[in-house]
Amino acid sequence: MKPIDSLLRVIGLGQEWRGDDAAGLLVARHLREFAGPQVTILENSGALTDLLEAWEGVAAVILIDAVRGGGRPGEIYRFPEHDDPLLAELFADASSHAWGLAQAVALGRALKQLPPYLTIYGIEGRNFDLGQELSPAVAEAIPEAVRRIRREIEHYLSGQGK
Repeated sequence: MKPIDSLLRVIGLGQEWRGDDAAGLLVARHLREFAGPQVTILENSGALTDLLEAWEGVAAVILIDAVRGGGRPGEIYRFPEHDDPLLAELFADASSHAWGLAQAVALGRALKQLPPYLTIYGIEGRNFDLGQELSPAVAEAIPEAVRRIRREIEHYLSGQGK
């Protein structure tokens, strides 16, 4: 197992060239300007093995990804993975890989390799076609997702050492 290099790792998932699938990457980029030494911000394609490696040895992980669940584009979901099962149907179609976030979490759970603290944010997307731009509704949701995740980071870090 890798040594822990930060208390919290934030991982934005997606592909820039697939329209709304870039949402997780964009949120991660905005969060970089607020990350201190206790927080590492990564971007990841969402492939199963990449995700398992990205959270290995980390005390806490927040993942951000685009979802396709039939809701209103731009809607933001939060899943505290250790409290509630991940809604696999939201994350299944948005991934550009056959095995993505939902499968990585399921495999991590089965192998007992999930971080002790794992929270997943999803931004409802509409357009996942190749070569497309981010939809206006998803672009408008990015600042709110950043705000919510910043608040979660602050809350998590303030609880450390108590």
